[in-house]
Amino acid sequence: MLPSTAATDLTGRVALVTGANHGIGAATAVALARSGAAVLVSYLRLDDPPDPGIPDTYRRNRAGDATEVIERVHAVGGRVVPVEADLSDPAVPARLFDIAESELGPVDILVNNASSWLADTFKPSTVDQHGRTLRPVSAESFDAQFAVDARAGALLIAEFARRNVAARRGWGRIISLTSGGSDGFPEEVSYGAAKAALVNYTMAAARELAPFGITANAVHPPVTDTGWVGEQVRAAVDNDPNLLGVAEPEEVAEVIAFLAGESGRLITGNVVQLR
Repeated sequence: MLPSTAATDLTGRVALVTGANHGIGAATAVALARSGAAVLVSYLRLDDPPDPGIPDTYRRNRAGDATEVIERVHAVGGRVVPVEADLSDPAVPARLFDIAESELGPVDILVNNASSWLADTFKPSTVDQHGRTLRPVSAESFDAQFAVDARAGALLIAEFARRNVAARRGWGRIISLTSGGSDGFPEEVSYGAAKAALVNYTMAAARELAPFGITANAVHPPVTDTGWVGEQVRAAVDNDPNLLGVAEPEEVAEVIAFLAGESGRLITGNVVQLR
């Protein structure tokens, strides 16, 4: 295993990272393992229909298993347990913690990264600004997003808190990934609303769990190339003076690992906005 600095040394810690078969989740699993943590990676293979506005690379990434992330974690000398699980099932969060405790030990770090992303809208449009297929907001689009991006995150935080506090561990990290913002997320309406709910849960956890040595923060990544960034999106980012450019998943994972380490012990109740 590569050496870690004292500020990021997670030797002996156990992390649970959701949505970790590709993109930011996979990069986070590797970053935490490089810092010494054992990692349970949760994922679900998704069979997305072809979309002319979304590169096939993204569809393949979402459909993949955990083979690549397992190899990457092993390459840095880490321990990893993969679990395919559908987070829309409310029984899954407790089961993930049971598996982690059985295979690796009690969970110290929870990273809520999983998403059942889809693009929906209140407008009559059928494609968004990037040419991706849009659907109208409906009970189905609401349920698909909120079951994973909001409810599952809340249940995972609740399970983490219950077990950590009962065991008097006195140390914990909750890090949730978000997108959109307080002004809404046009053309990704339910996704933005579900992420806003997850942020609110995370901020409440920060205030309630601080006395138990647990920090809770949200990370808002910039446009990150997890396979969905095509030429049109990249050009839009390059022309936006408020953005620094398209990020790589590993760059976002470095911030998450920082918050997970001792370096992040005084940082809680924040939405860390990356650009």
